[in-house]
Amino acid sequence: MDNSEIANIYSEGQVLMFDKPLGWTSFDLVKKVKNLIRNRYEIRKLKVGHAGTLDPLASGLLIICTGKATKKIQAIQGMDKEYIATFTFGNTTPSYDLETDFDKEYHIDHITEELIAGIIPRFIGEQDQVPPVYSAKNIKGKRAYEYARKGQHIELKPSRINIYNIQILNFLLPELTLRIKCSKGTYIRSLARDFGHALNSGAFLSKLIRTQIGEYQVDDAMSIDYFQKKLEKTEQI
Repeated sequence: MDNSEIANIYSEGQVLMFDKPLGWTSFDLVKKVKNLIRNRYEIRKLKVGHAGTLDPLASGLLIICTGKATKKIQAIQGMDKEYIATFTFGNTTPSYDLETDFDKEYHIDHITEELIAGIIPRFIGEQDQVPPVYSAKNIKGKRAYEYARKGQHIELKPSRINIYNIQILNFLLPELTLRIKCSKGTYIRSLARDFGHALNSGAFLSKLIRTQIGEYQVDDAMSIDYFQKKLEKTEQI
């Protein structure tokens, strides 16, 4: 298969699964993929987009669509998600993760696995969840985090979400690791905040891996380095 044939494949549309590196924004990965394809096959115009944001401090499955496959983005975004999340008890942060510094400290000696198991059922099912102020929610034409980073107070309306299952994978104070299956729009950072409140303490999200979107699995995803090497060899992904 020659370069023009492969270029046409990306223009016609590909759904690509990546394991997003820690520290990269979702846009960083989209930009990298777009530039690699355009430069390698000399494509002047190419639509490239992602199907669901991952925070820079999160890793795992990020689906990127090219060409005509970008029409699938909205449908993929609406699919259910699965995450492996680690909550750390004893402190809170304004962003509910490690993007911002600790703002409060809490006692944690009373927290047990039995206590955690006892509160999990209240988080299962349809519910209203308040998104983090440090989020990409659109408020009057700006992202919520733009207001938050300037110290401007904003109030976000709750969103209707659904959490299908929460499984304890590991617990050793101050850390709790969970497998969470949930609907579109669920903020795991907000869940960390709410877990802390429910346990009469405080918590923040210290690690997050997205493992699944619909039937797409992170185990089937590729690294950006692997993708680049395949392009250099003129091989279709």
